[in-house]
Amino acid sequence: MLARIYALVIKEFLALLKDRATRVVLVGPPIIQLIVFGYAATFDLNHVPYVVYDEDGGSAARQLLAHFEGSPTFRIAGRVSREDQIAPLLDNQSALVALHIGPHFSRDLLLHRPASVQILIDGRNSNTAALALNHVSSILTAFNLQWMKEHGWRAPPAQPELRAWYNPNLVSRWFIVPGIVALLTLVVTLLVTGLSVAREREMGTLDQLLVTPLRPLEILIGKALPGFLIGGLEAAVITLAVILWFRVPFKGSVAALALGVMLFLLAVIGIGLLISTLAATQQQGLLGVFLFLVPAVILSGFSTPVSNMPEAVQWLTRVNPMRYFLVIVRGVFLEGADTATLWPQYWPLALLGAASLSAATWRFRKRL
Repeated sequence: MLARIYALVIKEFLALLKDRATRVVLVGPPIIQLIVFGYAATFDLNHVPYVVYDEDGGSAARQLLAHFEGSPTFRIAGRVSREDQIAPLLDNQSALVALHIGPHFSRDLLLHRPASVQILIDGRNSNTAALALNHVSSILTAFNLQWMKEHGWRAPPAQPELRAWYNPNLVSRWFIVPGIVALLTLVVTLLVTGLSVAREREMGTLDQLLVTPLRPLEILIGKALPGFLIGGLEAAVITLAVILWFRVPFKGSVAALALGVMLFLLAVIGIGLLISTLAATQQQGLLGVFLFLVPAVILSGFSTPVSNMPEAVQWLTRVNPMRYFLVIVRGVFLEGADTATLWPQYWPLALLGAASLSAATWRFRKRL
């Protein structure tokens, strides 16, 4: 069995490498997209969930918080009573911003002494964090102007102390470029697997495979392995480029990223083979890949945070493997996440991989 699968894998690689158009597709677009996205992509902000830790509770603190509550840009995600409750909310992205008002905030302002407000912000999405900081600064400016007018101050009373977690300098490339690992791995793997069975059927060689000792399951394994190897190599090369060329820090575990890549590839290969078994020609297979690829990228959180999408669309993203892999890649790069932390992303990918591969196998047997 292994010898037969090995022979089919070699055949698949030869078919890919001998076709000039396929070689160009595998090498050219990933390099171009890496450069374009790495230097040119930017994102916008829709709304900001924030959490409040108010140790003061005085009139000045209530007045400041009223400015945030009245802002359409911000949405309160909760209040905490201890400082150690802030970090988990930022870690799991329940809140993007945390406001920490000290115990003497109102007293200091009433005594005409400057008082500080600590602003903690999730810096993983640097563009979102920068826009959120601009809105925070605008609200603090409005509060300062009002307080100065009412109490005769000549200098701003509230002084913000800003800290960005995971991305201290809010470099947008740190957020964008790791996502390209997921994007280009998805594109290349889908192209390799999405055209494999359709190519055999269009060229008339599928019947030749069926009269060989190869069983249908062995044929599918032989079709899947080249996509797995090429996708894994693509992910490794792009990851090295992200670290060595774009200088994005890699804080997490290599094992955590490798496990995520393997589970992601299995899910994508299953989807690609399913598309290929449904297509009668390579043109139909390419169209099927395109029809899946665009929504998968849009619904992954690559450009628009999933939390900003309508609730019905958020449910739809749960069947998108790229959604989970993006969290894994960015978590490993920026947060230093390990396998235990990323378990909530691993098991959905494993389920999607099992489901897509089972569906592809069932469909291939039915077409035969």
